[in-house]
Amino acid sequence: MQPTIFQRKSLLTAGAIVLTAACISAFSIGGPQQHKRNLKVLPQDISRDSLDMIMDHFKLALGVKCGFCHAQSTTNPGRLDFASDDKPEKEVARKMMIMTNDINQKYMRFNDDTAKAEEAVSCITCHRGDPHPEVKYPEEHHGGPDTPKGPPPGQGNPGGPHK
Repeated sequence: MQPTIFQRKSLLTAGAIVLTAACISAFSIGGPQQHKRNLKVLPQDISRDSLDMIMDHFKLALGVKCGFCHAQSTTNPGRLDFASDDKPEKEVARKMMIMTNDINQKYMRFNDDTAKAEEAVSCITCHRGDPHPEVKYPEEHHGGPDTPKGPPPGQGNPGGPHK
C-alpha cells in the first residue's frame, strides 16, 4: 500500500524536525554524560533526549532496530555497545548524516528563515522503511531504443550491494 500524500508530508516533516533538532543541539549545552560516547558527526554535548529522538528517526526511516548499527557488548551479553565502531553500518550512517545535511544546506534552503520542513531531505526520503532501498532506473534513457539501459556511465549503484 502506497503512503498517502499526508503520510509522506508527515514523515518528511518529522525528518526535518529531527534534522533541525540536531542542528540546534549542536549549539546547545547538554547535561552530564552518563555513558561512554563515540560521537563523530553529532555534537559531543547533544542531550540524551535529542540523541534518542535522532536514533528513533533512524530506526523508523530504515525499519530497523538499534542492533542494525550498534554492536553487541563484549562485556555485557544481551546489551549493545553504543560506543563501538565494530559494525560497518555505523560508519555508513555517519556518512549518510553528513550527506543529508550537505544536501539540505546546499540545495534545500535549509539555512533560510523561510525554509519549509517538507522541503528537507532526511533518511526516510530514500529509505522509506527499507535499510537497503532498491535503486530504480528508467527503462530507457531518452534517445531511443538503442540507448543503453541502467545508470549513466560512471554512476554505478550508489547504494552498494543490498539484500
